[in-house]
Amino acid sequence: MRDAGSFDDFYRSTSRRMLRYGYAVAGDYVEAQDLVQEAYARAWRQWGRMSTHPAPEAWLRLVVARLATDRWRRLNGWRAALIRSGPPPAVVPPPGEDGVLLLDALRQLPAAQRQALALHYLVDMSVEEIARETQVPVGTVKSWLSRGRARLAALLPDGAAEELEANDVA
Repeated sequence: MRDAGSFDDFYRSTSRRMLRYGYAVAGDYVEAQDLVQEAYARAWRQWGRMSTHPAPEAWLRLVVARLATDRWRRLNGWRAALIRSGPPPAVVPPPGEDGVLLLDALRQLPAAQRQALALHYLVDMSVEEIARETQVPVGTVKSWLSRGRARLAALLPDGAAEELEANDVA
């Protein structure tokens, strides 16, 4: 049975020490807060047994240390995977004015037209593939593409629309 009052007392009397311990183990204050919070949550779930444990604070320290070790191992696994995957991608430059204009125009299109245009021009899917993926007839996809292109041409400035057509992006 959980006794909230005794758990509150335990928390109040140990939380500062536990956070200092977590910080020493993790080396990062925010990480320590997460570890200690998780340890207290686990203690609360088992408070019926924990309240009679001869050294509940020692149990809590053990949980914090194990959680820190688990996170450290997980992070090292992710780092190793990143190293195996090769160098990081090149920094992507900020979008140009034409890109911003195109994005603003795309946001004004209905979702179906936007999706059809993206699938067709960015993912290089055929009209038939788009129809299968969106589960609509081929004629509907053709209509979305046609209406989407026409709406984009109307929304974009003359120079941008012509450039997009020349690049086969719109």
